[in-house]
Amino acid sequence: MHKVVALLSGGLDSTLSVKIMKDQGFDVKALAIKTPFCDFDCGHGCGFKVMEVADRLGVDLKTVYIGDEYIEMLKNPKHGYGSGMNPCIDCRIMMYKEAKKYMEEIGAEFIITGEVLGQRPMSQNKRALKIIELEGDLEGKVLRPLSGKNLEPIEAEKKGIIDRNKLLSIRGRSRKTQFRLAKELGIVEYPNAAGGCLLTDPQFSKRVKDLLKYVNKPTLNDIELLKIGRHFRLDNSKLIVGRNKEENEKIKALALDDDILLETRDYKGPVGLLRKDPNDIMQASMIVLRYSDAPKNKESTIISNIGNNINVIPIDDKILDKYRI
Repeated sequence: MHKVVALLSGGLDSTLSVKIMKDQGFDVKALAIKTPFCDFDCGHGCGFKVMEVADRLGVDLKTVYIGDEYIEMLKNPKHGYGSGMNPCIDCRIMMYKEAKKYMEEIGAEFIITGEVLGQRPMSQNKRALKIIELEGDLEGKVLRPLSGKNLEPIEAEKKGIIDRNKLLSIRGRSRKTQFRLAKELGIVEYPNAAGGCLLTDPQFSKRVKDLLKYVNKPTLNDIELLKIGRHFRLDNSKLIVGRNKEENEKIKALALDDDILLETRDYKGPVGLLRKDPNDIMQASMIVLRYSDAPKNKESTIISNIGNNINVIPIDDKILDKYRI
């Protein structure tokens, strides 16, 4: 039985691709890749319950995490960004390289993906697909079962290992064919195509741009903080203010030793995390107080984890806007 590696995101397209190849009799081994911006169980499309999907498909699953090297690539991706801060081509190249390692490790003959020609404008046109193959060192070894008939045959097709007649010719952004095929194959649980990569989100992209502007070597801790709260750039510091109890707890958990945590003393309100310069504590306290239940024109007290109390009036909304990221 011929062994292949499938890049499995947990979405419908990669699920269908695995099913198609299993039905052709291939021994499919799945590889799921997590980045700081797209988690396995994020619930937003990409990465949605990928372990459960692998179990339902009956395939072995290996997971790989690309962390610091992904953040380094994000600073200056060779092939640029998409509509947000999404470096789609460079991201896929990194994933292909991981797939190649796994392919060689287990003695597989090629890899399969759920990519559909023309579905994503930046990374799923013929030129981009070719670049990703070449730079991932997988030329002639990547099969895209959903669009296979629209693309040149790969090596395994030329050798007769793959039945090209059983591949599909889907192209474009419409997913009607995938939905119909899922019904025919009995696949009933899959996420909506919402796009799980946070880097495609305009608001999140603003936060990433700000971080890369002010922090030379962002850490995974910096990235995790981007995902929660309201964000403000002060004179010399960054302030994150929680929006609910869950975010307040996450902010406390992510606080580093040098971070200053701020809370209202006498009223219900958020937790604020001030990172970098303690001299911005007055500005930060006024902002934290603004989002509390404290009176808007009256001085109230903010307490901190460094032991001092700060008496301030909530910041005026017109002034607040100039700090908001």
